[in-house]
Amino acid sequence: MDQSLSNYTNQTSPSLNPEKRLLTTSNPLTSATNPLTPTTNPFTGAANSAMNQLQQQLPHQQHQRQPLLGRMTSPVAQQQLLGPMTNPVAQQLLGMSPNPMHQQQLMGPKNNQMLNSMMNPMHTPRQHELMGPMHNPMMQQLNRGESNSIFSASDDNVIMKQVLDTHLPDGTEVDVKPLVNIVEEILKHATIKAAIDVDASTSMVAHTDHVGKLEDRSHQTDTVAMLHLLSHTIDKLACEMSFKCLTGGDGHSIALSLFHTVGNYHWDAKLALILAAFALNYGEFWLLAQIYSSNQLAKSMAVLRQVPMIMEHSAPLKPKFDALNRLIHSVLELTQCIIQFKELPSMYISYEVPAMARALNIVPTAVYWNVRGIIACAAQITSLTSMGHEYGISSSEMQSWELSSLVHKINHLLEFLRKQLEECHRLIGEKKEMDFRNSFNQLFDTVHIDNMKILKILLNLRDDPLPLFDGATKQRVRLEVLRKRNVLLLISGLDLSRDELSILEQIYSESRIQGSRVDALYDVVWVPIVDPYVEYTDAMHTQFEDMKNGMPWYSVNHPSNVDRAVKKSIGDRWHFRNKPILVVLDPQGRELSPNALHMMWIWGSTAFPFTTAREEALWRDETWRLELLVSGMDPTILNWASEGKYIFLYGGDDIEWIRKFTNNARAMATAARIPLEMAYVGKSKKRENVRRAIATINVEKLSYCWQDTSLIWYFWTRLESMLFSKIQLKRADDQDTIMLQIKKLLSYDKDGSWALLCRGSQILTNGHGSTMLQTPIDFDLWKEHIPSRGFDLSFKDYHDKLHVAANNCCRFEFPIAAGRIPEGMRCPECHRVMEKYIAFLCCHDQTGLLEPY
Repeated sequence: MDQSLSNYTNQTSPSLNPEKRLLTTSNPLTSATNPLTPTTNPFTGAANSAMNQLQQQLPHQQHQRQPLLGRMTSPVAQQQLLGPMTNPVAQQLLGMSPNPMHQQQLMGPKNNQMLNSMMNPMHTPRQHELMGPMHNPMMQQLNRGESNSIFSASDDNVIMKQVLDTHLPDGTEVDVKPLVNIVEEILKHATIKAAIDVDASTSMVAHTDHVGKLEDRSHQTDTVAMLHLLSHTIDKLACEMSFKCLTGGDGHSIALSLFHTVGNYHWDAKLALILAAFALNYGEFWLLAQIYSSNQLAKSMAVLRQVPMIMEHSAPLKPKFDALNRLIHSVLELTQCIIQFKELPSMYISYEVPAMARALNIVPTAVYWNVRGIIACAAQITSLTSMGHEYGISSSEMQSWELSSLVHKINHLLEFLRKQLEECHRLIGEKKEMDFRNSFNQLFDTVHIDNMKILKILLNLRDDPLPLFDGATKQRVRLEVLRKRNVLLLISGLDLSRDELSILEQIYSESRIQGSRVDALYDVVWVPIVDPYVEYTDAMHTQFEDMKNGMPWYSVNHPSNVDRAVKKSIGDRWHFRNKPILVVLDPQGRELSPNALHMMWIWGSTAFPFTTAREEALWRDETWRLELLVSGMDPTILNWASEGKYIFLYGGDDIEWIRKFTNNARAMATAARIPLEMAYVGKSKKRENVRRAIATINVEKLSYCWQDTSLIWYFWTRLESMLFSKIQLKRADDQDTIMLQIKKLLSYDKDGSWALLCRGSQILTNGHGSTMLQTPIDFDLWKEHIPSRGFDLSFKDYHDKLHVAANNCCRFEFPIAAGRIPEGMRCPECHRVMEKYIAFLCCHDQTGLLEPY
């Protein structure tokens, strides 16, 4: 990008390229349309345009208006009629020709006849007409219509053709950032407020602070070397600017002269050098204003520059100084914006990008008008120090209007360039993010000596010295506490449920008690993922802090530590959407499991070290039995199993079905003379309906049920984890008994009620609520087979016949937030490939609206 701002040498004339034109109407200061839309005459000078119209409208006064155009040959007549308009600074501001009487004007107010008349308007009969915009017929004419702006006198094409003709870069490269930083420090402290409102002691503190900042920026070797090379050019520009402002040069001619001096530099360097030259003179004026009262040398120099008189009359000059400050602020803003285009990384953005091309086409125009703003500021200070405060007060209103017009013009350019810069930054961010996401997977294919590099990228890309929060000590800690440790990354949103947290904390605590070997220990780190496109609010931060403080393990200290590109890479590699996942990394940072949360839900700390190989080994040793379903959740049910009783586990939220099923099952057990126990395990969704069902079961004493709904949540989470574990292992379509039965239970849960019959630990059968209810109702139809085949086979055979006749559908719902969704799945009943649908669910009615996928 070093040459991004220097590709203007071979550009055609702006008149041939409509994108180099700025304004959409003849007034560039109020136009709100696209700044690149062409217009016939966008840069016509206001003063000449207004005066030409005035001459046409008032032909009988043509002879009187001649002095305004510099055509009056009589100096005396000029002096009597023009008053302050003979000031070279005013000439420069209004685009007038230089006044040959400038030597007389520079004598000072007491020896200058024209300035004496300015101080006493009664000395000149028509002086009141020319004092300022409110009483100046020409200025009134300028203010009547926007088409008469001071910037509409010269053709845009002509101006920019002249400017571009001065642009002859020779390849000289300048790092302008340090120079602009120094200039900003100067201009920030060069204000009337610093000179008037701050007392001596405060000034000394401010001065010391200012010097300290400059030492940080300017006393570096590269900056000193840069200033050594450029100081001559800056001094030359400063002298040239002051001289031409004193001798009455108009703004455009002064700008062209300065551009010729810096013709061999790129556009950003031109602007920085001219701005530094202005800061040199402007800063000197305000330095004297701030210290002349306490420094004898400064006092003497200030007297020569009339600084004490200016400061004594600072109140009437305040509007002028305020206008100056606004213009300087806009100039600095536009300068920084232009510099930022050169700093854009060329590897991510090229000149062909539309936003970049539009910006580069307008940069010469922006630099030109910024320089015009700088010259206007320089002319104001020059007029004060050479003509005295009387002139500054008398012309304050007119010149404040002039400065405000320039502010509007520069801000118009700034707004356009900022939009292009924002678009460039957006494109660069997208490309950087894509590169990061593409290289993210390579991190885990590379051998590392420890896990620090990977953890730094994941948890601390912004180099926070204390990126982690230790839940045990409630202190912030360094990332090195995880060096060469087994790390479990708990990745979730801020809505991690209390049920999930309580089970995880229980498993974590058990592992801490049981862990005896150093290599068997692991550390958990919570990685909060906040949607990068959602504003991070105070309520979200409060929620984050509450969760962080309630966890016994490590947490990322703030969600912003996890970069947006990292969040998207986590989604790419580990399929994180919104449901929590638990990524396992070994001491070298190698990925042992993309999501061990399923293992943890199913087997707890027994699954350590939570590797994929360990997960497969646990499945190989597993059988379809009651302990797999209830694990250690409820000792009562496990006691029934150890006693060899018949056990019905049933679920759903239909109270009438629950009544009929429990009553008929109990009647069947009595008739068959078998010991039967029943346990209600709820439903995976609709928690409020489940609570109402539990209340009814308790009141009517229909069966045993879990009173804590978190146990019900855990039961169904474990069942879903079994399915997701198989999907993650790419074994979702394995035709083993465990997988088929798990699929059936999950499908029945979505359809309504269901039941599962066990004898001890052995699971005999499970089925849909309709068939499992009908089987005990029809006990008299199949009880004759019990003596020969036994109760177990007789129940299963009759139920299987009902099941085949019922031909119930199977369905599974996979929330997108779950991340891993299988491309296809076979039905656990008929083993055919199931159809795929998209279900839209809401929290008020979870029946769903199905549409073909």
